[in-house]
Amino acid sequence: MELFDLPLIWAFIIGFGIIMYVLMDGFDLGVGILFPFAPSEGDRDTMMNSVAPVWDGNETWLVLGGAGLLAAFPMVYTIFLPALYIGVFLLLAGLIFRGVAFEFRFKARTSRYLWNWAFAGGSTVASFAQGAVVGAYIQGFNTVDGVYVGGALDWLTPFTVLTGLGMLAGYSLLGSTWLIMKTEGRLQEWAYKITLPLLTTVLIIFGIISVWTPFVDDLVRDRWFSNLTVIWILPVLTLLCAFQIFRSVRNRFEGMPFVATMGLFITTYLGLVVSRWPYVVPPDYTLWDAASAYGSQMFLLLGTLLVVPIVITYTAWTYWVFRGKVRAGEGYH
Repeated sequence: MELFDLPLIWAFIIGFGIIMYVLMDGFDLGVGILFPFAPSEGDRDTMMNSVAPVWDGNETWLVLGGAGLLAAFPMVYTIFLPALYIGVFLLLAGLIFRGVAFEFRFKARTSRYLWNWAFAGGSTVASFAQGAVVGAYIQGFNTVDGVYVGGALDWLTPFTVLTGLGMLAGYSLLGSTWLIMKTEGRLQEWAYKITLPLLTTVLIIFGIISVWTPFVDDLVRDRWFSNLTVIWILPVLTLLCAFQIFRSVRNRFEGMPFVATMGLFITTYLGLVVSRWPYVVPPDYTLWDAASAYGSQMFLLLGTLLVVPIVITYTAWTYWVFRGKVRAGEGYH
């Protein structure tokens, strides 16, 4: 007899891992996207130092989400990977270039500009690929009997290009508000200056995506527009978060813009979840259709319940140790 609804538990664990990755790796990817536009090379040093102690730990959540999907919902892998091979390759390649640039840039002299572009380019490509993959998930996949039967580039459409650009803008906003919180002087003023234009861009792109999505996905149209329900509180909360970002920047608050931007991402993410629930492989397969055997999920759950608190503890400790401002000439390296 099955005592627990393990697919539901695993959906929560993986969902938590995904939003943790988006929030925590999102701001350091955003710093990378903004990197070429910084006022000076010294400011770029400070930008990189602001994320150097935490960027690799942030990606732990990506590993958790990916490994959890493979173990708990193998059907997701059998469909997603053939459908998204190129997008996932671009994502991983971007993360690799960015990671290498972290270590080599501070040791380079004549080739530093190349590592600047590797850091910025890797961050940009990885962010765009993540957004495009989300767009492909919203579109759904062409499957027959649990097997993907579409083409290698079916994921790349005008809609997924827009969601990719939306992710670039969103991560840039996370990056600019992170810099407001972590830096001072000229670099902080520059971050204040670009935050409101980035917020405007995010709201415009997200608004277009919200209008476009019901024409792409019948489930979303039925769930959001067939009758008015409590889920409409999520767009309202998103707009309240956007207003709080605007207000905080105008009043020169330092921590609140970043907190409000995280709130904007969380409410948007929850909107995506409730739009698709309980389908993990749209448009046909639910959590329970895609789940692995009960015994396998239980065995893996025991290990996960041990590991995740440790990950949360060392992550919190890292952020505590490296709290405060990052000043010019100081940093992890």
